[in-house]
Amino acid sequence: MLFRGIREDIASVYERDPAARHFFEVLTNYPGLHAIWIHRFSHCLWQWRLKWLARWISTIARWLTGVEIHPGAKIGRRFFIDHGMGVVIGETAEIGDDCTLYHGVTLGGTSWKAGKRHPTLANGVVIGAGAKVLGPLQIGEHARIGSNAVVVKDVPAGATVVGIPGRIVATSSVKAAADKDGKREAIARKYGFDAYAVSADNPDPVATSMGRMLDHMYILDERVAEMCNAINRMGGNVCSELPKIELEDEEVLAEKDKAEKARSQMESEE
Repeated sequence: MLFRGIREDIASVYERDPAARHFFEVLTNYPGLHAIWIHRFSHCLWQWRLKWLARWISTIARWLTGVEIHPGAKIGRRFFIDHGMGVVIGETAEIGDDCTLYHGVTLGGTSWKAGKRHPTLANGVVIGAGAKVLGPLQIGEHARIGSNAVVVKDVPAGATVVGIPGRIVATSSVKAAADKDGKREAIARKYGFDAYAVSADNPDPVATSMGRMLDHMYILDERVAEMCNAINRMGGNVCSELPKIELEDEEVLAEKDKAEKARSQMESEE
């Protein structure tokens, strides 16, 4: 069971770190994984009420890896800490499966009272470098916390949070409905703005508004088409087929752009 878990952890690294080249390299050179494996042992000791020994082993792990995980923290499968240095995970933190933390992340508390005082991460959460998630919060499945964000409130599933204090700049609920057959991304590329209303380096409020308008237009078009089809099946004759948004092939667009540049150059020479 132990070795199967190690193999599973190493396999998950290949999906999240393009720098990982082969099994032995990951096994020997990823301190984030070493910290997790030592934590699993110290957590077992903690559950067996050997608490001093568990804390001592976690302290040794901090010296060796730069990652501090309290032995009382609960961690799921395929958890990955990339780079690792400076990560702090508190005693009552709970982390689901397939979560990813980058360096400098703190899952901390805001109270000295006993009991639940650290965050709970659902499956698939990603927290960027330097982010702080503080208090007994609930971070929903597949949420994204941006680098250096400070989160002090619950985050719904699929949301993206940035800033100090953390604020939600995008959610995946509408996106999931509008991404059917990949049409939404193609339309967004055609109009030249971020398909998800948030880019990696520029959560622009204008782009956010345009993304929401695109979602609304796409979903409204789908609903109208469904109603028309239902009426026609009942014997009506309404809503002729709506004109489709033509999405030109990228190669065609490139050729047009090249031709436009050539024409502009000729006009300037004349």
